[in-house]
Amino acid sequence: MPRPRNRDYVELRRDLVDAGGRLLAAEGPSALSTRRVAQQAGVSTTAVYSLFGDKAGLVREMFLAGFERLAEAFAAVPRTDDAVADLRGLGQAYRANALANPHLYELMFGRPVPEFQPDAETAALIQPTFDALVAAVARCTAEGAFAPSEPYDVAVMLNGLAHGLCSLELRGALGDPDEARHHWERAFDTMVRGLASG
Repeated sequence: MPRPRNRDYVELRRDLVDAGGRLLAAEGPSALSTRRVAQQAGVSTTAVYSLFGDKAGLVREMFLAGFERLAEAFAAVPRTDDAVADLRGLGQAYRANALANPHLYELMFGRPVPEFQPDAETAALIQPTFDALVAAVARCTAEGAFAPSEPYDVAVMLNGLAHGLCSLELRGALGDPDEARHHWERAFDTMVRGLASG
């Protein structure tokens, strides 16, 4: 089967990825079959096989799509003359992307499909999202907003904070959206103060 035109391919890929994500989030990995995903997207299983090869290929594309959307969210954060504000902007973008794509979030950072393990090539494709965080931390340090530290280590801590907060919020453990935002702001304020003082 020939590959669809570019626009059709992009739209169909997104529809299938989202259908797979919703099935996985709602019913677990046992529900994730090429047939069910195709039904949810309103296409034949041939379309799934044509785009992704098999179920494993679909899961890999779902994983990558989550990080592609995160990369787009990061890229949309404007760069200002305030390095710390820009770093906070990445945190806000991380949260907004998780809330917009809750059906992909667990696959991005957990292992809901036990047989899926990102290979080296896949890991390399998602690395730029973490690199963006490291670069933002390095800028804060270079401009004197943070005490001297290893940017990678700080990025790991910030990533852990953001991931933990997102995981709790997606499970409804941080209250309503206003309460959740309050928890986010307090947590990051505390972290930033600590980084500034060393």
